[in-house]
Amino acid sequence: MAVERIRILCVDDHPLVREGVAAVIGAEPDLELVGSASNGSEAIESFRRLRPDVTLMDLKMPDMNGIQVIARLRSEYAGARFVVVTTYPGDVQALQALRAGASGYLLKSTLGDQLIAAIRAVHAGKRYIPAEIAHEIAQYAADDALTEREIEVLRRVAAGQSNKQIAVELAVSESTIKAHIHSILPKLNADDRTHAVTIALKRGILEL
Repeated sequence: MAVERIRILCVDDHPLVREGVAAVIGAEPDLELVGSASNGSEAIESFRRLRPDVTLMDLKMPDMNGIQVIARLRSEYAGARFVVVTTYPGDVQALQALRAGASGYLLKSTLGDQLIAAIRAVHAGKRYIPAEIAHEIAQYAADDALTEREIEVLRRVAAGQSNKQIAVELAVSESTIKAHIHSILPKLNADDRTHAVTIALKRGILEL
């Protein structure tokens, strides 16, 4: 009796990752890799053509990021199921992906048995969030979120700009920028500007 296979689309801009995923999936009798894509535009076209049961989605790609692709496809296909497969453990990006419609979130460093378990769980209508990701999300759940302007200020701090330079570019006073920094530090539990940038990068608030 033929096994009904779970049809999978893999979206990642790194050929080695796609090959690795193909090898893992190919060893499972109930899974079938029906296609792959290397960027967001290809992902959307491939999904529309193949209608996979589960899509494995990278976050950082050349044209559109994975969260944008998930949101676009979920708006067209409400039942579409996604597992994010990424190098980024940050709670902010994980939450953005889940809010966009992903049902699973995996780190590339944990691929293997977790990938198979995630695919089967998401196909069955469940969520699959590894303990380390769930811990990251829970750890910051009660924290005050940074405002868009605070994120913009922090992004410029990360680029090496001084308060004075940031004030000039944002057309505000230097004291206003200092006030933003003063607000950012306790929200991130940071000791200083540099520490705030480090934390923001780790959590996915900023991207390199």
